[in-house]
Order: sequence, then C-alpha cells, then structure tokens
Amino acid sequence: MTTAQEFWETFYSERDQVWSGKPNPLLVREAERLTPGSALDLGCAEGGDAVWLAKRGWRVLGVDVSQVALDRALKHAYDAGVEISVERHDLKATFPEGLYDLVSAQFLHSPVEEEGERAGILRRASEAVAPGGYLIIGGHAGAPSWSEHQDYRFPTTKDVLDHLGLRDNWIIITDEVVERPIVGPDGQEETRKDNVLTVKRLF
Repeated sequence: MTTAQEFWETFYSERDQVWSGKPNPLLVREAERLTPGSALDLGCAEGGDAVWLAKRGWRVLGVDVSQVALDRALKHAYDAGVEISVERHDLKATFPEGLYDLVSAQFLHSPVEEEGERAGILRRASEAVAPGGYLIIGGHAGAPSWSEHQDYRFPTTKDVLDHLGLRDNWIIITDEVVERPIVGPDGQEETRKDNVLTVKRLF
C-alpha cells in the first residue's frame, strides 16, 4: 500500500463511522442550482456528498484512496435507496477516466500529502470537466485552535486558481471565503473560515 492508503485505511478502520453522513454545506450551496448529469466526487470518504448528489439525480462516481471508506459509501447509498459507483485511486498516481458535468473536490487536504500533490490533483480534476461542466473546490482557510496543524498554510482561492492555470474557456462562478461556527472536541466554540471556488468550463 502507498503511504496515503496506509494512513487513510487506518484512519477509517479505527472508527465505525467518521463523518456525519450529511453533505458538505459548500457543495450543497454550489451544486443545488445545477442541472444533474454525471458527477465525479474526489475524496468521497463515506459518501455523504455522493449520496446527496445521487438523490438529486446525478450519476455519481465516488473516488477515495481508502477501500474501507468506499465500502461505507456504497452501504450509505444502499441504505439511502440510491446507486453510486466507486473506484479506489491514490490520486497522485492514478485518476478515473472520462469527462464529467461536475467534478467536486471538498476539503481535499491530507496530513501525508507531498509538496505540490494537491495542486496536481486539482489540475487533473479540471481536465476531467466536460464542456459546459463545473469544478467545485472547497477547502479550509485555516486550522481551528485545537488542531495540531497550526503551522500548515492552507491555500487560498487565488493559490488554487494560480495552480489550475485555467485558460479563457473558463469563467469563475464563485470565489469566496465563508465563515461558519464549529465546536471542538472539548466543547470549544469558535468560527472557522473555508474557501469555496466554483469554475465553469465553457467549451
């Protein structure tokens, strides 16, 4: 197994369920206005976003490096009465084939990512967007006070756009910093800033 696969298989195997099963609010906000088609969910984890998209009529392929997470995503979809497809990829090495009307990359951060890895994956994600399709990228803008990753510099939307290097066949739909309340593991109440970037490929 790769380092990323080892980390995330352990991460999910140590817990019966990691995430709430609900979709990411930034994805909901950006995608609920779109016409359903084919969707690629990168780093789909336990399937919260993929299931939400499938319920809205999208044909979803969920991708993750962890097989444990993918198995849970399939079960989540089954329990919800929808169908999704899944593939296991370490995205710095392999990427799903095809073009999609929507490519979603929500909080694609990893403690074991290599220098430039996320930027490379997001560039490949943009190449997987079909003409007329959308790329939605959600990311943290900073670490909460209780996090051990205080020294990590989270990329801004400008950083992401610079890394993507999009040509003039793209337009920016959303480029925003969103602040939301969060509660820490010991009941700490504070706010956290997240970045959301939605771009559309025109042709």
